[in-house]
Amino acid sequence: MSKLVFRAVALGAMVLLIGAGAYAVAGADSGNFRASLNGYEENPDISTVAHGSFVARLSNDGDSIHYELSYSGLEGTVSAAHVHFGKPAVNGGVSFFLCNGPTTPACPQAGTVEGDIEAADVIGPTGQGIEAGNLAEIVAAMKAGHAYANVHSSTWPTGEIRGQIGPGRGSGD
Repeated sequence: MSKLVFRAVALGAMVLLIGAGAYAVAGADSGNFRASLNGYEENPDISTVAHGSFVARLSNDGDSIHYELSYSGLEGTVSAAHVHFGKPAVNGGVSFFLCNGPTTPACPQAGTVEGDIEAADVIGPTGQGIEAGNLAEIVAAMKAGHAYANVHSSTWPTGEIRGQIGPGRGSGD
């Protein structure tokens, strides 16, 4: 009888591990994204007490991204926040605005902004192969870890805090 119990427990453990692995793989491609922003992620590094977070979720039909960006402690007046196309430690062009853009909310000095990005909000970067209006390409870059959220300030105009976007639990989860 102990062999039967052992086999049942072993089989149950295998099923549990396979199920957990399938859930992890499905979650990694589910369209949820996150980033933790700080000055050390800037290129070159910035020494600042500012910090922030970015979470986003791709809609089920893939036609929009709902995002939430929170930050505080910036040394300068916040001028804009964007998602850029670029791998870690490499600067890239702007793909879409998170605040202070034509269709996005105003950037607060500290706090949270949220909104929805659609294909029409994607401005490029055309020089890096992402044409205006191509939401699918920047989503692919976000899934691959080749996009970052960046908050710019008057003290650090090229960016005061930055965080590489990757798969993770997004807003609404």
